Amino acid sequence: MILAGIVYGSMALLADGLHMGSHAVALGIAAFAYAYARKNAGSARFSFGTGKVNALGGFTGAILLAVFALYMVIESVGRFIQPVPISFDGAIFVAIIGLVVNGVSAWILGDAGHDHGHSHGHHHHHHDHNRRAAYLHVLADALTSVLAIVALLAGKYAGWNWMDPMMGIIGAILVTRWSWHLLKETSKVLLDEQHQDMEETVRQAVEDDDAKVSDLHVWAIGPNIHAAIVSVVSHQPESPTVYKKRIQAHCQSLVNHANHAFKMAVCPLQTFDNVRVRLMRVIIYHF
Repeated sequence: MILAGIVYGSMALLADGLHMGSHAVALGIAAFAYAYARKNAGSARFSFGTGKVNALGGFTGAILLAVFALYMVIESVGRFIQPVPISFDGAIFVAIIGLVVNGVSAWILGDAGHDHGHSHGHHHHHHDHNRRAAYLHVLADALTSVLAIVALLAGKYAGWNWMDPMMGIIGAILVTRWSWHLLKETSKVLLDEQHQDMEETVRQAVEDDDAKVSDLHVWAIGPNIHAAIVSVVSHQPESPTVYKKRIQAHCQSLVNHANHAFKMAVCPLQTFDNVRVRLMRVIIYHF
């Protein structure tokens, strides 16, 4: 569709193709990142594993999407200022083909989700969410194809040629929104944003009348994989195994995704100030 948009001079068709292409590029980058992460999962070069590779791939894809959107805006504005001839018949034909392809894809994804929605357990939920996300993306592609066809028909029969570059602007807005959402989500992982809800859960699990959490950090290191640094002070400290079991009991949904790597040191309250830095370096918990 991108090539057809260039050949037929249609910005609406070009925007439709770029919108569909942006999804393909994002999926391609995600597939590469996933393969790289799996290949290097056991490498000692990555202290916390390769979970963030997926976030890095998503962030890179979001940047590329933003570049696509910027190009679409520049090209569309240029065609408002200096219109180019449009081969409406060829452009409409290609846009209809794109709509049919997207419609069939949406039907397949929607039908598959309906058929299998009640036949799998909890471990398939993430896969089902991915299918739903793909279904929504295909529906968005189908919508842009419909809008492209409307714009081309309006240009051909009503002489509203301005609708063609307007579709480029609309397409750029759609791509920008998706890019911005992806940037926000992936940057949280890359910048080690703390998870306040998980922090509170871990704190409640560890603390009692004697033991107190003096320092706590929880952050994502990959999809459904988290790490935590926990400093515990107590007049009568329990063994690390006790605190580990407390966390597992309160965070069972997280522990199900665990690497089950647990390191913990407990410091008596009166000597805490002398060893606080050492504790913060060795207390690591992977959910």
